[in-house]
Amino acid sequence: MQTRRQFIKLTALTSALFPFVKIKSLNKFASSGKVTKPIVLSTWHFGVPANVEAWRVLSGGGKALDAVETGVHVPEADPKVNSVGYGGLPDRDGHVTLDACIMDEAMNCGSVGCIEQIIHPISVARLVMEKTPHIMLVGEGALKFALDNGFKKENLLTPESKKTWLEWLNNSQYIPFDYKNNHDTIGMIALDSEGRLSGACTTSGLRFKYHGRVGDSPIIGAGLYVDGEIGAATSTGIGEEVIRIAGSHLVVELMRQGLTPQEACEAAVARVVKNKKGNIDKDFQVGFLALNTKGEYGAFAVNQGFQYAVYSDSENNILKDSKSQL
Repeated sequence: MQTRRQFIKLTALTSALFPFVKIKSLNKFASSGKVTKPIVLSTWHFGVPANVEAWRVLSGGGKALDAVETGVHVPEADPKVNSVGYGGLPDRDGHVTLDACIMDEAMNCGSVGCIEQIIHPISVARLVMEKTPHIMLVGEGALKFALDNGFKKENLLTPESKKTWLEWLNNSQYIPFDYKNNHDTIGMIALDSEGRLSGACTTSGLRFKYHGRVGDSPIIGAGLYVDGEIGAATSTGIGEEVIRIAGSHLVVELMRQGLTPQEACEAAVARVVKNKKGNIDKDFQVGFLALNTKGEYGAFAVNQGFQYAVYSDSENNILKDSKSQL
């Protein structure tokens, strides 16, 4: 329990670092008593089937780390999801390049960036975490590591995605950024029955990007961050803007200072909006999803339309709309 002196000190520090944060609720996290576990949350509508598979692991007493890896396998392998894995839209040169990371409650983490021809980059990221002294492998090196560990090359460019790319190529003047409907990364965070937190984030990135572009999704602290003592957060949207503020790490640190997951997500979005200096339209999107060690969660986005899925004993895989800044 915080003393009055500790609370005043914390309030002053938070006001200096984050002047846009409402200070009135700083003690809410510490005072909440009920713990909801297990629970799993993930971004966007394809989080619903992903959560089903994650819940199979969690409801059987399994680890959060196994649950998030298993869960995000679903959109990675779904050719109808054109922003993650197989079926993902390519870069402007026609290459489907994938980014992914995974992290557990002990800050063990692994990541791959700009990997091609591997249908489950999240599992390669986990092997980077478990079998190497590194955190991140990229490009050809990541592919070689995957092949050396038993993964098989697969053509990830579906006929549908190829058709969309060719149509874009004919009309685009080769301009790489296309924000509209172009921000649907899956991030998944989970708390298991033993109180262990983990998260996973995987994407094919911005459609028609420059070849070699890597967004926030595989970057620990940007697209995903987990601290077993505090909580977990993941992001979706225009990765460059998330990287600028180390968004998921910021959300977790704000929870450490006493904010609820909802307040922390709102504060991080406010930082993005402030950085853009009003240069935001209806097609621009950045959103955050957060979960603390009590099983409390929150979500917030710049624009309307960000959805997330929740699965627990009390919330049976429902899809929710987040609040938004604009």
